[in-house]
Amino acid sequence: MDIESLRQYCLSKPGVEETLPFGPDTLVFKVAGKIFLLTGLDSEELRFNVKCDPDKAIELREEFPCVLPGYHMNKKHWNTVVVDGSVSTKQLKEWIDDSYDLVSKKKK
Repeated sequence: MDIESLRQYCLSKPGVEETLPFGPDTLVFKVAGKIFLLTGLDSEELRFNVKCDPDKAIELREEFPCVLPGYHMNKKHWNTVVVDGSVSTKQLKEWIDDSYDLVSKKKK
């Protein structure tokens, strides 16, 4: 997955808006006005933050070296995923889907 495929995948979800509220180097995707994914545009290696159930967040960090506590986020609810090729695009999309679902369900 690269930045463009990440962007296209996020934008394909219902009700998603793409914003730059933290400046030109941080791309943010929101649903119902709430952030479900953000990524820096200024690093060589793609990484993104996604919301996660707190118990599952810990499990993912223990199982996958590419999953870290959320950078600049509440570490209980957010993970940073480093796209280093160690997990499949399908798995990355599942984590994005989980974040989207968590955030979109909160607002309903």
